[in-house]
Amino acid sequence: MSKSYAKTFIGAVLAGISIGLGGAVFLSVDNKVIGSFLFTIGLFTVCCFGFNLFTGKVCYVFQNDRNYAKMMPVVWIGNLLGTWSTAAAFQCTRNAAAMMEKAGGLCQVKLGDSLLSLFFLGVLCNVFIYIGVEGYKSIPHEFGKYLALVFGVMVFILCGTEHCVADMFYIWMAKAWSGQMILRLLVITLGNCCGGVLIPLLRAVMAKQKE
Repeated sequence: MSKSYAKTFIGAVLAGISIGLGGAVFLSVDNKVIGSFLFTIGLFTVCCFGFNLFTGKVCYVFQNDRNYAKMMPVVWIGNLLGTWSTAAAFQCTRNAAAMMEKAGGLCQVKLGDSLLSLFFLGVLCNVFIYIGVEGYKSIPHEFGKYLALVFGVMVFILCGTEHCVADMFYIWMAKAWSGQMILRLLVITLGNCCGGVLIPLLRAVMAKQKE
């Protein structure tokens, strides 16, 4: 593995750990609004420390070269490993039973849903993620940067959309891997890809029309 791939992979593992921490706090509180707010710690950590989160990185795939696109599977796998490590740690604690039960409920919802529904929930999720990530990158004042992250995360959770990396953590936590679950995770990932590039592509079209 080249140094660039190794660096990307390590950053992706750290991003997976970060989202796992957000998922863990979401599973640990009963109030969904509070849980969605506290989940923001995941994206906050990713953005502040420059980790590699698939759902954020994929938004800029058409604004970079082919090497960037080739890194996306590396990032996805790194996120998968990172979420596993966080789930494995929590499964060794006294909090495991309650968290595993709640994660199991979330996984059952995914298994009972249609692939079309999961795809569009993935699309909508990454529209919100792009708003959060791009807002953090481009808003000049500090308060606005962090407000973008909070709104982007809270809204995607409260709307019940599907985030493939958060879902990785819930699946690991519930020990719910199966062929059907893998299929659903891949469909959600595809939806996240489509939703992530939607606004950037439309913004590019708008910019060309202004010229």
